[in-house]
Amino acid sequence: MVQAPMISCPLKQTSEIDWATPLKNYIRTTYGDDPEKYAEEANTLHRLRQDMRGAGADSASGRDLLYRYYGQLELLDLRFPVDENHIKISFTWYDAFTTQPTSQYSLAFEKASVIFNISAVLSCHAAAQNRFEDKDLKTAYHSFQASAGMFTYINENFLHAPSTDLSRESVKTMIHITLAQAQEIFLEKQIRDAKKPGLLAKLAAQAHFLFGQAKEDLDTEHARGVFNSAWLKLVQIKALHLSSLAEYYQALTDEEQNQQGSAIARLQLAEKSSKQALTLAKAFPSNPAPSSTLGPETASTMQDVTKRQMETVQEKLSSLVKDNDFIYHKTVPAEASLAPVSKVAAAKAIPLSELYQGQDIQRIIGPDIFQKIVPISVTESASMYDEEKAKLIRSEAEKVEQANGEMAASLDYLKLPNSLNVLKGGMDQEMSVDKEFERWCQEFVNHQPFHNSFEQLQRDKQSVVDSLAKSTKQLDMEESVCEKMRSKYGPEWTQQPSSRLTSTLRADIKSYRDTVDEAAASDSQLFATARQYETDFDEMRNAAESGEVDVFYQQALIKYGSSSKSKPKAEEGSLLDDDYSEGGPSVADQIAKVEDLLKRLNLVKRERTQVLKDLKEKVHTDDISNVLILNKKAIANQENQLFQAELEKFRSHQNRLISTVHKQSSLLKELTRSYGDLLQDKRVRSDQQRYDTIQKGRNGVLNRYRRVYNAHEDLTQGLTRAQGFYTEMKESVDSLEKNVDSFVSNRRAEGAQLLHQIEQAKSTAAGGQAAAEQKRMQELMNRLSMEPKSTSPSQGEPPALPPMPQIMTSRSPVPPSPSYPITNADPRFTIPPRHSPAPVVPNGYSGQLQAPAQPKNPSPVDAQHPFSQGAAAPLSTSYNPMAYPERSVISPSQQSNAPPPQPHYAFSPVTSPPPNPQTNYFPQQPPTQHHPPTSHTPLNFTSPSHQYSHPQYNFPQTGAPGPYQSPSPHPQMPGQPQGPYQNYPAPYNIPQNYVPPPPPPGPPGGGSATQYPPNPAGVWASGPGGYANYAPPNRYGQPTPQQGQQQQPPPPGHGQPPSGGQDAADPWAGLSAWK
Repeated sequence: MVQAPMISCPLKQTSEIDWATPLKNYIRTTYGDDPEKYAEEANTLHRLRQDMRGAGADSASGRDLLYRYYGQLELLDLRFPVDENHIKISFTWYDAFTTQPTSQYSLAFEKASVIFNISAVLSCHAAAQNRFEDKDLKTAYHSFQASAGMFTYINENFLHAPSTDLSRESVKTMIHITLAQAQEIFLEKQIRDAKKPGLLAKLAAQAHFLFGQAKEDLDTEHARGVFNSAWLKLVQIKALHLSSLAEYYQALTDEEQNQQGSAIARLQLAEKSSKQALTLAKAFPSNPAPSSTLGPETASTMQDVTKRQMETVQEKLSSLVKDNDFIYHKTVPAEASLAPVSKVAAAKAIPLSELYQGQDIQRIIGPDIFQKIVPISVTESASMYDEEKAKLIRSEAEKVEQANGEMAASLDYLKLPNSLNVLKGGMDQEMSVDKEFERWCQEFVNHQPFHNSFEQLQRDKQSVVDSLAKSTKQLDMEESVCEKMRSKYGPEWTQQPSSRLTSTLRADIKSYRDTVDEAAASDSQLFATARQYETDFDEMRNAAESGEVDVFYQQALIKYGSSSKSKPKAEEGSLLDDDYSEGGPSVADQIAKVEDLLKRLNLVKRERTQVLKDLKEKVHTDDISNVLILNKKAIANQENQLFQAELEKFRSHQNRLISTVHKQSSLLKELTRSYGDLLQDKRVRSDQQRYDTIQKGRNGVLNRYRRVYNAHEDLTQGLTRAQGFYTEMKESVDSLEKNVDSFVSNRRAEGAQLLHQIEQAKSTAAGGQAAAEQKRMQELMNRLSMEPKSTSPSQGEPPALPPMPQIMTSRSPVPPSPSYPITNADPRFTIPPRHSPAPVVPNGYSGQLQAPAQPKNPSPVDAQHPFSQGAAAPLSTSYNPMAYPERSVISPSQQSNAPPPQPHYAFSPVTSPPPNPQTNYFPQQPPTQHHPPTSHTPLNFTSPSHQYSHPQYNFPQTGAPGPYQSPSPHPQMPGQPQGPYQNYPAPYNIPQNYVPPPPPPGPPGGGSATQYPPNPAGVWASGPGGYANYAPPNRYGQPTPQQGQQQQPPPPGHGQPPSGGQDAADPWAGLSAWK
């Protein structure tokens, strides 16, 4: 038995091209990347084309080489536009039938040619199979169908063929030939398997039909110029042969159906077709042309096939005619009246996507050569797909979270699983000491009782109060002494009233005292809290120290329980009312059922969590970039459909999550029912009530001692803040006390100088009156004398009177006595200022001082000063203890010889002379006592509170004198020059809203005891209050001995100040004691 020969399509041939250079140039210009990085990829593509050119025509490996190259071309087309305007490569292919060359720059032409060759290789591979073997027969059958599929793909996608072999007519002809041969092979298999004649007739009829179509395609003017003539002859032979087979098998079918007449007619028709086929087979060329792809045995093989078929038909026809003549006597119908044989198609074109069905296409094609280059459009589509995946994950996560929340809420409502511990005898655990309670007790060990802290707090507060009282007493006594001296000396006591100068200090004292009173109220609250919880503090501390916290906790529970017993309890049922339900389930069984349901619920939750985790991992690793690249052209404006199709791969996980939610819902319903039945059991209710009582006591004890612990913490923090407050208050009050001491010392020094001047004036006035009386008595005695007058001038003139004291002006010589020490009253208070200094001049009551002009900025306090507002700020700003003025001394005799009183201006609170060195109190002072004036700086005043406004001090300024401001009770001497001090304002003409700064905490270096230098003259008016013990302040602006200036003794011959005031009554007795 022989097999019929098969027609196979010849392959197209192509010329060699260069892929590497054009691709590198495009990568450089378009992607801006280094083309050498892709040299290996370009060379790989070039090698693939070379391998494709040498692919075998009848082997599966040749088919795979062609398909691999075609797959890489499809991937390449998604990244690189290969055409005449971009990557320009000339592809030259030779026609498979006419061998005519065709060249184009289109990548589509290259792909169509490769697909044509794949179809040709498939047909060659099918034709070369030994169909006597079932495996080879199946391979041939599949290959012819795949070849038809490849030709169909060319026919549908490449409409404008540049060559004859790719034209629609040629391709359609090849489709019919390959499908007809696939049908023929399938028929061979069925005949070999001895299938029923009816099926065989239908299969042969379909094969006859396909070969008839191929015959029509080949028998055209176009086809005759393209295909070899042997193809048409072979197709005609096979068409007649298959028609004979169809009629033969249909005749056998009619015979089986007792239609002998019809069967005879069909056998006659089959015999006719067989004879025609045999005739054409005998005329078939014995050596067909090589382009026909048919072997030299084709003619003989077809003769054998057609001859055997004819003999078979004739033999059957003869037998059937004999039987009909002798037995059946059926009428033989005419050929034209026979119905056509039904057709059954067993071959169909296999599409390109199913060519390697059941095989790994990715393995055949290989990895994407240029996978590192991703088009922008694909990246955008991948981002859109990532967002779709994120939406899916968020949706599923929300469902899982909602299910977990419902489960947690249900268990919390049922108080499970904690309430099962009560039913299982876990009440003893509730009696154990709470960890938080134990921690509270342990922390009490680290804190000592508060007795010492409160005592120290009381001592600190009392120290502040005593210091404030002392300062108040000092100011009161100083004011009392001043007023006593004023009442004693009357107008001669010109010292300013203390009330004008102490307003700031008294306001600070009041502010501090109010603040301490407020703090005392807070201290009382702390003390009350400590007294309230003192016993609880001690009990918790002792329990922790002795290691008996658990015992203390149990005692607290017992105490709380005993106090709760007094409250009315709900009526308890009698034991006779208990229904033990002997036939019902036991409590242990019910508890076990509830626990089993809880365990199953937890398993469902765990499964749901794991499924969600797996879904997230799968979504995270999902990458459809290759799919997007492969379908780049197919999914234009249809991304959503592709995304939904790709997301279907996660459907299984979503369904598993949904199933866990349904399972949880059913388990929760069963758990609620079972647990409710358990709680309704009277044996359980009694245990539940007992547990509720214990739990209530435990919560009550914890709440009580939580309040105790919180009170202890509040007390600790409150005492810490109080101690810090009193420490700061003590510093401020000590600073205030130093300022008060400075003020009182300054006032005493000022009073001592004034008292000395008063006593000196009185002594000078008494000496002048005695001399005048002696002169008058001498004149009277001379008039009463009877002796003749002498002509000698010395005899005729009375004794010379003592010289009158000279008025102290800025242009008069300095009286040699008394000589005051050139130093401040207390060098301890010569404090360096904190801000830029201004000149200071010595204070005094000398008549030549005039009111200076107002400075441009009348207030030295900045509006932005931190203590310009608020009460009781710390006294930290500089304080000038010498700002209180001192008076110059003018004797009564000087006043009697002076011109009529003129307006006099009081001193200004400054301590340095004007910058003009020509103006001096003593211009005729001996050179040994002349020192250049030293410039001092006035110190700023700042009050700790803006609530107490004081007049502002006016500071002197150099330059043109300002206008007259206010009169003074002190007269100005006649002929006295109007120097730079003539316009000084009143000493305390201070504008409103001025807030002087607080004094400093103390002198630099810690300060020292108040030391006043001794009077060089040796004689001082002691006066009340011991003023003889104080030296007048430095009035000349000269450096003090502490500043490195050696003090000059008074010139010899000058008189000493009188001491007539030493025996006067002392209304300031005791001032030194309280100072």
